Amino acid sequence: MTAPNRLETEIDELKNLAADVVRRARAGGADVAEAIARSGSELSTKVRLGEPELVEEASHKSLGMRVIKQGRVALTSTSDLTARGIDRFVRDALELVDISQEDPFAGPADPSLISKGPFPDLELYDPKGGDVTAAEAIDIARRGEQAARDADPRITNSDGATFSRTAGVFALVLSGGFTGGYAGSYASLVVSPVADDEGGKKRRGFHWTAKRHLDALDAPEVVGREATRRTLRKLGARKVPTCEAPVVFDPDAARAILGLLAGAIMGSSVWRKSSYLVGREDSRVASDLVTIVDDPLVLRAPGSRPFDGEGLAARKNLVVEQGVLRTYLCDSYSGRKLGRSPTGSASRGGGGGVGPSTSNFMLLPTQTKAADIVKGTPRGLYVTEMMGFGYNPVTGDFSRGAAGFWIENGELAFPVSEVTISLNLDQLWQRIDAVGDDLDLRSSTASPTLRISSMTIAGSS
Repeated sequence: MTAPNRLETEIDELKNLAADVVRRARAGGADVAEAIARSGSELSTKVRLGEPELVEEASHKSLGMRVIKQGRVALTSTSDLTARGIDRFVRDALELVDISQEDPFAGPADPSLISKGPFPDLELYDPKGGDVTAAEAIDIARRGEQAARDADPRITNSDGATFSRTAGVFALVLSGGFTGGYAGSYASLVVSPVADDEGGKKRRGFHWTAKRHLDALDAPEVVGREATRRTLRKLGARKVPTCEAPVVFDPDAARAILGLLAGAIMGSSVWRKSSYLVGREDSRVASDLVTIVDDPLVLRAPGSRPFDGEGLAARKNLVVEQGVLRTYLCDSYSGRKLGRSPTGSASRGGGGGVGPSTSNFMLLPTQTKAADIVKGTPRGLYVTEMMGFGYNPVTGDFSRGAAGFWIENGELAFPVSEVTISLNLDQLWQRIDAVGDDLDLRSSTASPTLRISSMTIAGSS
């Protein structure tokens, strides 16, 4: 059986499985029944100093269901797909819903919003990537680590190289009249060499590549050599005096900042009033350079999906437009809480629970070269890593440990470690005065290089 036919068969089997439990739950008295069925496999391998250190491989197949009865909600899940196990699964759902507390906002998506298809083919599954064997994965990891170790004699040790891949199929059946399913895959390689520094310190760097399709990954040797370059440039890192200065975030560090904003624009955070952006729609929340979209329709991207967790068609949402907040991301529940329509942003977990989420959440790039942002910074900090977690989503207060490089006269002058950067997140986004062109969708939350005009940098006194 060819891969496309095999996938179609697996998806159909999951649809039938989900449809059966939905029918049985409805027959048992549920007003609404919604089932998610999943199957797939994961492989993770780690090589250290040329030898395999870890091989983990697992497969799974499971059911999750949400049932609603007279405003009460129950969630159940099972990986026991025997006849007896499924009987118990449905029975548990019906028993739980009778003892749950009523919630006037509970309910399925508005039937008029449910997608009827057809759904776009977003090329989310790669048969080649999904079928990588443990031996092949070990070889890829070994090649990446060896390239890192061979690149420079100052690499004296290694935290290893890890290659992982995941592949699976998914089906969603709603008693409101929706049936859909699709397959997806994802593969990644990370290489982490270690070099000796002054005073017996060890400097660890890393580089990584990740895509849905195996052939789109950077070559292992390229990843390894770049990991070594990033490690060696940390040698001689030191603190800088406490000061106020511009801060440039590389794409990995900027992605972490963007992830904090993603949490603040979730409808669930807004109705709970656990976001500093409550009541800020159509007001300025960032600089003119900032346009942020949530787009689930990007071909082969890690966060793409043809429909959301409530059966609504996937759609691109403009979240921030030239610094102005345009929308929160809502599922039906948070939409009801806030008195608005859902944005096609529902995610459904394996246990059947539903909540809003991002898909491909991106700060859009500009035409400015990332290298020119550093060149245009007379003096400041270039951040490549952040440590710890110092963020209050209610107030926006932000403080994190950071490492990177000191910028002097538009050049990376020396490596920096053991400093803390801080600024209220609301001010941080409004102080962005440069956005680069180097957006790379290796992960579902992605940002190009960006610069903050001024932050507090706490280092040596």
